[in-house]
Amino acid sequence: MQFKHLLTLCFFALTCFFVQPALAQNKVITGKVTDAKTKELLIGVSVGASGGIGTLTNVDGTFRLSVPSGTTSLNFSYIGYKPLVVQLNGQASLTVSMESASTSLNEVVVIGYGSQRVKDATGSVASLSPKDFNKGVIATPEQLLQGRIAGVSVTPSSGEPGAGATINIRGASSIRSGSSPLYVVDGVPLDNGGTAGGFDSGAGGSSARNPLAFINPADIENISVLKDASSSAIYGSRGANGVILITTRKGRKGQGIQFGANTSISNAAKTYDLLNRDEFLKGVASVGADAAAVDYGGNTDWQKEILRTAVSQNYNLAFGGANDKGGSYRASLGYDNQQGVVKNTNLKRFTARINAAQTFFNERLKFDLQSTYSNVKDRFAPITNNAGFNGSLIGAAIQTNPTIPVFDNAGRYFNLNGYENGFPKSNTFRNPVSLLDQIDDTDNINRFLNNLTVTVKLFGDISYKGNIGADISRGIRNTYYDPTIVGFTDEANIGDFRVPSATTHGRAVRVWNELTSITTEHTLNYDKKWKDNSSLTAVVGYSYSTFKNFSRGNLGWNQTGYGVFLKDYDAFQNHMPYDFSGRNGLDSSSYKLQSYFVRVNYSYQDKYILTGTVRRDGSSRFGTNHQYANFPALGFKWKISNESFMPKGGFFDDLGLRLNYGKTGNQDYPSYASKALQQLNYLGTSTTPLNAANPDLKWETQTAYGAGLDFTILKGRITGTIDYFNKSQKDLLFLQDLAQPAAVPRYWVNLPGNVRNTGVEVGLNFAAIQSKDFSWDISYNMTFIKNRVENFGNRNVITGNIDGQGLSGAYSQFFGNGYPLYTFNLPNYTGLDANGFGIYPQGIDAASPQGSPLPTFLAGLTNNFSYKNWTLNFFLNANTGFYIYNNTANAFFYKGNLVSGRNVTKAIAETNENPLNSGEVSTRFLEKGDFLRLQNASIGYTIPLKNNAIKSLRVSVTGQNIFLITNYSGLDPEINTNKERNGVPSRGIDYTAYPSARTFTLGLNASF
Repeated sequence: MQFKHLLTLCFFALTCFFVQPALAQNKVITGKVTDAKTKELLIGVSVGASGGIGTLTNVDGTFRLSVPSGTTSLNFSYIGYKPLVVQLNGQASLTVSMESASTSLNEVVVIGYGSQRVKDATGSVASLSPKDFNKGVIATPEQLLQGRIAGVSVTPSSGEPGAGATINIRGASSIRSGSSPLYVVDGVPLDNGGTAGGFDSGAGGSSARNPLAFINPADIENISVLKDASSSAIYGSRGANGVILITTRKGRKGQGIQFGANTSISNAAKTYDLLNRDEFLKGVASVGADAAAVDYGGNTDWQKEILRTAVSQNYNLAFGGANDKGGSYRASLGYDNQQGVVKNTNLKRFTARINAAQTFFNERLKFDLQSTYSNVKDRFAPITNNAGFNGSLIGAAIQTNPTIPVFDNAGRYFNLNGYENGFPKSNTFRNPVSLLDQIDDTDNINRFLNNLTVTVKLFGDISYKGNIGADISRGIRNTYYDPTIVGFTDEANIGDFRVPSATTHGRAVRVWNELTSITTEHTLNYDKKWKDNSSLTAVVGYSYSTFKNFSRGNLGWNQTGYGVFLKDYDAFQNHMPYDFSGRNGLDSSSYKLQSYFVRVNYSYQDKYILTGTVRRDGSSRFGTNHQYANFPALGFKWKISNESFMPKGGFFDDLGLRLNYGKTGNQDYPSYASKALQQLNYLGTSTTPLNAANPDLKWETQTAYGAGLDFTILKGRITGTIDYFNKSQKDLLFLQDLAQPAAVPRYWVNLPGNVRNTGVEVGLNFAAIQSKDFSWDISYNMTFIKNRVENFGNRNVITGNIDGQGLSGAYSQFFGNGYPLYTFNLPNYTGLDANGFGIYPQGIDAASPQGSPLPTFLAGLTNNFSYKNWTLNFFLNANTGFYIYNNTANAFFYKGNLVSGRNVTKAIAETNENPLNSGEVSTRFLEKGDFLRLQNASIGYTIPLKNNAIKSLRVSVTGQNIFLITNYSGLDPEINTNKERNGVPSRGIDYTAYPSARTFTLGLNASF
């Protein structure tokens, strides 16, 4: 609340300060800016005068600018249009028409260590600006582009605010090392760490939150995705999974003050259709059990008890500008309070950012500064990835008997076996509301991202650029268990130590994460153009990065107080540190990366463009025999439309053919994997070998090639790209078990074989209607993709753990030759026989490949409408050709649960299943995940204004996850619970995940 008051005060003070001088100006110029050809109103055109004075056109294409009385001309600039200078000649009102520089292919995109026009790119590069972003409640940057770019899939781990996500660019390629793309923010590569997962202290472990949550989406100006080896090879060893470049907003003339406020309301988009009290008792009786024995007199909807209508708020305040002396600046503050639809969950984020630039000596010297501070505070519910049959919060809520009340007659959390000496007696029952209220789990992460760049024009066409970037994160996660919590009466194994039960003794878990990465880069740049439209650009560079990740923790038990939930680590009598590398799930590590790179781009008469890239990387992570590797790439583009044989004014306005080939690497795996490691026991008296040294461990290498076609037709009305890609990843990094007895249990190796992804991408933009008052634009993207493991021999790697009662050791997926990654390997289930038992034609133990969780088709469709001051847009996305394993149903939804007094869904209660039928892992719980979703829709109105103080005022209403069409019986098919096995990742398994939300947002944006 204090922050809101401070924000309001700052906003008021800045408004008064900047508006007063504006009112004192004695000359006001108004006008409207349109497209010279289509007469479409242009929104966001920069309108400037000398002295750094400027503004932007509103949604209706109009502007109003106060200028000194001696001003004789105005400058107009807009991305994709030719810059224009208009003489005033005494006029106070202007009608300005701007000519398109071409089409969307003329837009400038950010690439590694530079930028270029889309039409000049030899590689596959996609770019999104704020007008293309998903709208509404956005916690992390990848949500902005989800479904918007061909070849890019984003699968959230759950619906929790700030949840992690699995992002694949042109498919998954690795069986053990990381598969996430490299993120580069304003030139600083990020290390995807800094957050702590939930520690398994009796209810399973949980995944860490998204490490990108520190970035305020409102600060982002552009997101570029480097999809192929030709474009990403400049990042060498970290480019195999693609590269996402995030560029933040910078100061421009006329920016002034911008203020935005949003309020959102969210509810769970779907809940499980469970039996109510009467239906449950009837169901218990139907399976031959004693309904009276499990009737505790209550009538509780446990899902309602843990869910809520969430209210979220977002505020952003920014101020920026630029002058004629080469200076620009933009400062911003942001505050988010995103409530989750599960009670006691939220994400609070405060961000402060400044971008500044200044030139000296006639622009021969330039300094750029980008600086970000963020504080992210998360509150977690006990929702985990691998809880046993007791379940974590979601599992407990969906199976708990609806006749059990929340509280007993004494006002205590209901416990089946009652209380003794004030503490719950031992039993396996977990009261869902007790779980929510009596486990306090929070984190607090401070992160600093800073980048300072100096650019010097040396002589002729050569310039030098040097920059130093620092990414520093400090986080702590605290988890406390009330000693009167219901259902935690067993001891817990914490590493190699037995810890007393949380019930009666209480428990405290504290984990620190410290992440520090420093990157220093030096580049020489050459940029030469000739009169015949030929050009040569080149960059030669050196990069050196250090990464340190330090984790430590403490465990406490035996709370000193009684009857009060103490959330203070010092209030526990017993403490145990666990801060040694590798012990108790924590890891402290460091590594260094040294790189040399060169890229040359030559364009001959703007017809033939050739790009060559070579990067040599050295990493301390690898064995002494393979610490360095080379990553070359080559790209070519033929701009066919610029040939003399192409008719002018013909069918194609622009036509280009691209070819590319390259190699990139992957070094995203544990830092000390090539070395011999030992683990120290808790007392520090002995060690256990963990990993054998492997001096021949080397880079995972991806070889990729492809072709693309860029075109514009119908006088710029339709633009599009079609791409074919084929990429193969070899020398697969894997932690190999050794046959025992042996000196060590395992060691890291490069497995034979490769993972191949092939596919076709299509992106289309269609200006369907362009008139004076009305416009309709359509964007469509689709991807066809195929994933296969090749040359893997007879080796099978298993993963995909399945949890539930009687399912200990069960798994569902494997990696095998000729099959996609994560292929489900299950017994075939065909239904129930006349006696209600499962039918397995090949036998219950005869598992066979049954499908993949990787979609083979992805698509996104955007429609943007504009009518005078109104705008309307909606976005649909779809995935098909994939399967989801419903581990939630496998663990909880079978008729035998009624015999044990546990709840089930109505669909299960209505089947003829025999209560003695076992819930084996099989295709019974494997479902198609195909879906079509109305992901985003927004309607907005720009209020006409006739005053100098407020430049623009806009209100909007946005809906997210508005409807979903799918046959999947779970809550949401876009799900990926972490069910790894021995560190081998899984995909497409749904287990008691946090529900997805349906959200509606009211927004207000104003500029001054």
